[in-house]
Amino acid sequence: KVGWYNAILQPAFHLPYSDDTLAFVVLSTPSMFDKALKPFVNKERLKIIRDPVDQCVSHHLLRVKEKFPDQRMDVIFDYEILPSRKPKFLAQTAAHVAGAAYYYQRKDVKLDPWGKKKIYGVCIHPKYGGWFAIRGLLLFPDIQVPFLEQSAPVDCVSTEEKRIELLEQFNFHWQDGHYRDIIEVKERYSEEQKAYFATPPVERFKLLGLTQETQ
Repeated sequence: KVGWYNAILQPAFHLPYSDDTLAFVVLSTPSMFDKALKPFVNKERLKIIRDPVDQCVSHHLLRVKEKFPDQRMDVIFDYEILPSRKPKFLAQTAAHVAGAAYYYQRKDVKLDPWGKKKIYGVCIHPKYGGWFAIRGLLLFPDIQVPFLEQSAPVDCVSTEEKRIELLEQFNFHWQDGHYRDIIEVKERYSEEQKAYFATPPVERFKLLGLTQETQ
């Protein structure tokens, strides 16, 4: 429910819907690359003019919207920002309150070793660890669910030592991706997918076989 999200954030980040409004957080799993992105690129190659992943996600979520022609459905994508440069929604907070993935933050560590350093939090999924992404939010303004019960996310990094290791890895060594394997995972990105996301965005077009003209 939107109210779960708004209740733990400052008013500046609130979503402008009533508390009982139904919302869905959309995650992409490791298989998204082969099952969604590559077929999308092959089919839409001449229409890809910005980030292929963003366009692929947009394409699929707007197709979901078409499935509910008689229902108001608002879509917010993870990459959208407000004129103030703030994100339109805080993806990791949304995933946590929806019970989709646990958002580990500095406050989850009792003996904080970082002093005055800025430490960013990170979501971990009980099945995919850090090998997933939060892609968007689907909101149904006309569907009110006052009796929906909140499910807590799975606390899969439960020891103090592991939480410190996770936040250390994510904040100071994120490029090597080790934080993603903080728990035993069922599935991770393929080598091709790792290479794609490790490549600077402007060069990713070449990896997908897209020409400079398309870009």
